[in-house]
Amino acid sequence: MQFKNLTMSFGTQTIFEDVNLNIPDNVKIGVVGVNGAGKTTLFKLLMGLEFADTGKIITKNGYRIDWLPQVISDDVNNMNMEVLEYLMQARPIKKLNIELQTLYESLANTNSNQNEIFNKIEKVQKQLDYWDSYNAENTLFKIIDGVKLSDDILLKKLNELSGGQKSKVAFVKLLYSNPEIILLDEPTNHLDEESKKYIINYLKNYKGTVLIISHDVDFLDQVTTKTLFLDKRTKSFSLYDGNYSYFKRVQKERDENLLRQAQIQQQEEEKLREIINKYSSASGNRKRMAQDREKKLEKLLSNKIEVLSPNKRIKFNLDIDRESSTIPLKIENLCFRYDKESSQNIINSLNFELHRGEKFLIVGENGAGKSTLLKLIAGLLTADKGKIKLGNKTDLGYYAQELELLDNAKTILENFRDVSYSQKQLRNILARFLFVGNDVYKNVGILSPGEKSRVALAKLSMSGANLLLLDEPTNHLDPETQYLIAEVFKDYQGTMIVVSHNPDFVDNLGIERTLILPTGEISYYNRETVERYKVLNKQRRK
Repeated sequence: MQFKNLTMSFGTQTIFEDVNLNIPDNVKIGVVGVNGAGKTTLFKLLMGLEFADTGKIITKNGYRIDWLPQVISDDVNNMNMEVLEYLMQARPIKKLNIELQTLYESLANTNSNQNEIFNKIEKVQKQLDYWDSYNAENTLFKIIDGVKLSDDILLKKLNELSGGQKSKVAFVKLLYSNPEIILLDEPTNHLDEESKKYIINYLKNYKGTVLIISHDVDFLDQVTTKTLFLDKRTKSFSLYDGNYSYFKRVQKERDENLLRQAQIQQQEEEKLREIINKYSSASGNRKRMAQDREKKLEKLLSNKIEVLSPNKRIKFNLDIDRESSTIPLKIENLCFRYDKESSQNIINSLNFELHRGEKFLIVGENGAGKSTLLKLIAGLLTADKGKIKLGNKTDLGYYAQELELLDNAKTILENFRDVSYSQKQLRNILARFLFVGNDVYKNVGILSPGEKSRVALAKLSMSGANLLLLDEPTNHLDPETQYLIAEVFKDYQGTMIVVSHNPDFVDNLGIERTLILPTGEISYYNRETVERYKVLNKQRRK
């Protein structure tokens, strides 16, 4: 794959400019850069969902590219299809077998044009061989088992799946389709540790090119052998040998070396300027010496080493407007199901209460009802049975996993029309989340998922809420920002309910108790507790 003179912009903002790069075949590459550097935009260009201003992307003839996006869009034409049938369509084997049968029937019923029919049969047979039709079903079920898609999920319709289940189904479909180039955008967001181990091993042995955007350092280090760095400041791409951790070491050493050279250069510049200032008005030899130093200074400045300042980080606090009552939330016999004709509840006879200032974790497999419970508490869904009692001084703040509470059709600034801040105050707060100048006039719809996450965090910081509902808040954030927001949430004085697959993030929060879904068991938190739900659910399925 080759990038030639590739330039991409949105409005007046250039994302990357005049990029020329060769991507080797059969390599696993981590794609890294700060939020807004163009990582997801690059993937959309490769998928033909966006178009470059200038330049082109060249791939080998016949190579197929497919991807796993960060946010899984509904496949509107297939939402009533069962998952297993949907997955099997990823390889057109059924269609090719029907075509082959039709050709054999034509061959049996005619004596003319037999050579033409034989040629068509040969072409179809080659396609079946390409798709490995004899082993395809076995391959599919190996992937299904590896990603931990249970039998009950395979029999569900797509429109019955949770967000996490949809992501797993999309992952299985991608791997089964076996393209020559795979693009993965935050692939571990919905994977448990067992599924993650399987995917790591699968990708290591995959005979093709894989480009991965991920904030999961361990995943990148285990899978990738090269790192593609998208530099937002210089709007350029650089391909490095080595995995992410090796790249970070090389980058640090390079930056330290540049800083040393720049310091030496600065000292030399100061000496030259001192001589020039001292003798520029003199005459004779001293005048000539000053003129000589001016030439040296001019040459030095033309080759001056530019040391870029470190990437800025968001900076914010989470303050509550008022203290809640002693019991800010009480759940009584709560039941909910999406399919009202079904007898099976997603949430079943759930009971618990929170104490003021408590940090509470919800864990469970994809589809166990974690996000559903937060939506019920937030009032976005209505329970079928039971009660959700908020204390009379409880003020809710909700961070949605899919960031669906943001209005993509409006600008960043317009998404804050409901807050009681002056425009100056609002812009100052947005600057803490790295939205400065004309950034605030960008439509939310064109932002990267990481930038959208910062908008959602900004809204949360202005809410004054004393009960936070956090649904996978680290999904689109780099490791440094994940650590930073963990520190902010740890210091938060209100009550907090957290859903997160990120154990390092959770460990930093000061979690006190854990709710395990779908069983409803509550226990005091420790890392082992987070893993126990896997065992419970395996036993439940047997």
